Amino acid sequence: MLSHLRPALSLVVLFTLLLGLLFPLGFVGLGAVALPFSATGSLLERNGQPVGSALIGQNFTTDRYFHGRESAISGTDPKDPSKTVPTPYDGSNSSASNLAPTSKALHDRVAADVAALHKGGAAPGSIPMDAVTSSGSGLDPDISPDYAALQAGRVAAARHLPVDTVRQLLAAHTLGRTLGLLGEPRVNVLRLNLALDSLPAKGDTGVGVHTSSR
Repeated sequence: MLSHLRPALSLVVLFTLLLGLLFPLGFVGLGAVALPFSATGSLLERNGQPVGSALIGQNFTTDRYFHGRESAISGTDPKDPSKTVPTPYDGSNSSASNLAPTSKALHDRVAADVAALHKGGAAPGSIPMDAVTSSGSGLDPDISPDYAALQAGRVAAARHLPVDTVRQLLAAHTLGRTLGLLGEPRVNVLRLNLALDSLPAKGDTGVGVHTSSR
């Protein structure tokens, strides 16, 4: 009996070490050498300090920054564990609103967002879809160039910058389709906001990137 079990147990131990330890560690090492940016979480830095990931959005809310898409992520209310509260762009979670097209809550929220954009100067019929809809993950780091362009005037005014300067920066940070075929043109919100902070601005306090508390 032992003579039959020994080879089986030896193979279990061997393949556990090979496939469960050495193989994964080999890929981690290869990634660190060949793709160091991706392997470490695609972290973006400012002055040598990480400020976020290029793959996970942040909740920018002030007029001085470009805003990302609506994030429907929610979490436990610290004051009442039986309730939930909005926790947009919470990197420890990921979820969509799961609201049906007939939902009154969804309709009211979108209507309020559209009204706010019109009040901010957006012309009727000019509002892109991602300006008023949430992403499936709630962590989308990118927005469409059209939505970013819609915000350029607000950002320029808040930073006391010529709007053409902001538009030129936006154009420089607009990415095309992957390999010219896949996806849609996009703008990484964090990269764009970091580039904004690198510009000298009249009255700029230099406080840097602001996000909601996690």
